[in-house]
Amino acid sequence: MNHTAKGLSPEIINKEEFYKAVLLLESIEDCDDFFEDICTINELKLIAQRLHVAKLLKKGTTFNEIVKLTGASTTTISRVNRSLQYGSGAYTKILERLESEENK
Repeated sequence: MNHTAKGLSPEIINKEEFYKAVLLLESIEDCDDFFEDICTINELKLIAQRLHVAKLLKKGTTFNEIVKLTGASTTTISRVNRSLQYGSGAYTKILERLESEENK
């Protein structure tokens, strides 16, 4: 599947470099500063919303309840649900890690 952003050649987009940069962040403050510089406020809200939707879906919350709680569209909820069901397992992995951190 081609994940090249519209109008950008593959040589310009280096996801690995971005991922490496993210892995170098050392604190919540680092993350906040980095993502506020690299993303718009709306992009950050949408990414955070998707993670929250995934968490609610894993808990068995209904689509209608998730819409009310998060303001996410049913399309977004469906996409997140599809990723949870048929994706790489990254949502589940990170949600388990977050839960483990919260329980410490």
